[in-house]
Amino acid sequence: MSAAEPADLTVADLHPALGDPALTSMNFLNEVSERYPAAVSLAAGRPYEEFFDLAAVHRHLDTFHRHLVDDLGHRPEQARRLLLQYGRTKGIVHHLIARNLAVDEGITVDPEDVVVTVGCQEAMFLVLRALRAGPADVLLAVAPTYVGLTGAARLVDLPVWPVAGGSAGVDLADLAAQVHRARAAGLRPRACYLMPDFANPSGVSIDSAHRQRLLDLATQEDLLLLEDNPYGLFHSDDGPRPPTLKALDTGRRVVYLGSFAKTVLPGARVGYVVADQRVAGPGGRVGPLADQLAMIKSMVTVNTSPLAQAVIGGRLLEHGCSLVAANTRERSAYTRNLRHLVAGLARRFPALPDQPDLPDRSAVRWTVPAGGFFVVVTVPFPVDDALLDRSGRDYGVLWTPMAHFYDDTAPVHALRLSVSAVTPEQIDVGLDRLAALITDEVTRRAG
Repeated sequence: MSAAEPADLTVADLHPALGDPALTSMNFLNEVSERYPAAVSLAAGRPYEEFFDLAAVHRHLDTFHRHLVDDLGHRPEQARRLLLQYGRTKGIVHHLIARNLAVDEGITVDPEDVVVTVGCQEAMFLVLRALRAGPADVLLAVAPTYVGLTGAARLVDLPVWPVAGGSAGVDLADLAAQVHRARAAGLRPRACYLMPDFANPSGVSIDSAHRQRLLDLATQEDLLLLEDNPYGLFHSDDGPRPPTLKALDTGRRVVYLGSFAKTVLPGARVGYVVADQRVAGPGGRVGPLADQLAMIKSMVTVNTSPLAQAVIGGRLLEHGCSLVAANTRERSAYTRNLRHLVAGLARRFPALPDQPDLPDRSAVRWTVPAGGFFVVVTVPFPVDDALLDRSGRDYGVLWTPMAHFYDDTAPVHALRLSVSAVTPEQIDVGLDRLAALITDEVTRRAG
């Protein structure tokens, strides 16, 4: 439809969230990438594609099929039906997910407390839809916040209140203050969303001591924690990983959101949620929150593709249900790239305090995360979508404006770089182009 043609509807006739920036962010960023395909992209948090193997997909499917017949005792026709027919709403690899959580994370979970979802995005939507019981409900979220969470909250009419993150990953005093402020206003804070490991977009992690204090605060304030953990396996040192919040959770305070997009295959679109909180239903029946989420899912996607689940299940089975073991190459590549990018920033943006005649690039700072995909670069000027568009067109490098991860319109002087889908050589080219953009922008604004 052209602009001159009459419209049958206006955006005002539709759900209010459809006009919200949170819902347009992902589409805009994808469109920029398509608009400048020759640009080096340090924007997308996609996994490294060089390890993709189409033949392995077929092998994983066969492995899971054999598991159904040989290990679980299904007759051939039953196994065929399980893979090719409409399936169980909660999923068919829930038992393997429970085993994976036990092996890799030390989490003991009943498989019936697991709902397998169409990506982690659906898991978020189901949880938020269930928690939003009325107009007084609000969600707390550590800022900056993954835009997919903000957008999902908009679709279920659940306001998001930001909580300060900072270098510790979450400011516990501010979290308590936001809970109290919401209650004083007659509102009901239902949960706090956060990524304790290498958060998207900040890259910041919460240390072990803060994790336990966070759980203690959640108990004290009667608050659920929504733990999203897509990057936890990709730490860049050889020391022990800190336990997940769910592994420390003794009071069923944590709803755990998981994804296989980064650790197995994004094209499978398989995620999950562990929701072991007990819910009292009609007639005094008590069951897990997972049962309620499954009811919502049955009206949204019916079930997650059994074939996609089988691919994930086969990959798990081939590695003893350990994704740590399955991602040795990936972790090595991401660690290499992260260190290469941080070192490259240091070379291109040295402190220049004694050279006032040069552009002030010394104001450029960056985070040095202990793993994951993302580095945040702070610059001495506002970063917005117009600058990104110019960066792609005139400089041939793409990145993500941090403004997309804040729920207000205040200018943000920072951008996010991703190391996951590039080679060291591409990182070098991208950083050279980014340095030219930043230098030119500082010079332009100074002159």
